[in-house]
Amino acid sequence: MTDTNLQLSIFQIDLAYKDKQKNLSNIDSLANNITNTDIILLPEMFNTSFITNDTSLAEAMDGPTITWMQKLAKKKKASVAGTLIVKDKGCFYNRLVWVKKDQTLLHYDKCHLFSLAKEDKIFTKGKEKIIIYEKGWNICPLICYDIRFPVFCRNKEEYDLLIFLSSWPEKRIEAWDILLKARAIENQCYSIGVNRVGKDDSGFLFPGHSLVFNSLGDIMLDLKNQKNTVKNIILSKDDLILQRRQLSFLKDRDNFTIN
Repeated sequence: MTDTNLQLSIFQIDLAYKDKQKNLSNIDSLANNITNTDIILLPEMFNTSFITNDTSLAEAMDGPTITWMQKLAKKKKASVAGTLIVKDKGCFYNRLVWVKKDQTLLHYDKCHLFSLAKEDKIFTKGKEKIIIYEKGWNICPLICYDIRFPVFCRNKEEYDLLIFLSSWPEKRIEAWDILLKARAIENQCYSIGVNRVGKDDSGFLFPGHSLVFNSLGDIMLDLKNQKNTVKNIILSKDDLILQRRQLSFLKDRDNFTIN
C-alpha cells in the first residue's frame, strides 16, 4: 500500500541579525536530531532575519545559502523550504526556495510585499502562486503577509496543503492565529504557519506561534513560544479526502480570477 502520509519538520528558531553563518549553523545543529521527514520548513529570511534595507545580503540562485539548502536536502533525504533575499536578472526578491530531496530547485516570489516595513521599496513583487507536488500532495507555499489576502490564497488549484513561512511580530500575533485558521477552513486544506522567535535589530519581538490546522480548523500542533525547537507533524491525505467528501464545500466556490 502506498504511504500517503506527509511528515514535516517545523523549525521555530531565533534568527541572528545579518549573521548567515550563525543562522545556518544553528539550523544544522537542530537538524541533526531529525531522523525521518519529508519536508523541512524554515521561517522567512532564515539566513539573515527579516531585512528590507540591505541589498548586499542578496545571493544568486547558485549562491552559498541555496547550496547549503541542497546539501541539507541531500543529507536528510527531504525537501527543504525557506525564504531569503535573491538577486535575479537585476531585481531583488523575497524568494521562497523549495529544494527537493534530489536537489531540484523551485521558487515562489512574495507577491504581497509588506509596505509598512517598506519591503515594496526594495523588492520586486512576484506574479503568481506555485503548486509543488510531493508524495501525491499538492502544496501551495506562500510568505507571511500573503496570509492577509484570502482571494489570492483561494484554493482554485486544488491544493491539499497551504504553507506560510513568516516573520510575524508579537503585537499582531492574535491576527496570525485567526488568519491561519481561516485559511484552512475556507480552502478545506491543512494550513501550516512557520514563525520565528526572538528579537530583531529594531527591537521587534517574535513570539513563535507556529501552528498546524486541519481542514476543519482544528489545531494539530501549536509550538506557542518555544525557543529554538524542531517539531515533526504527520498529515494524513486519507483524512483530508474524507473530510472533503463529507463536507463538499469547495464545489460551491465562486468562479473568478485576479486581474
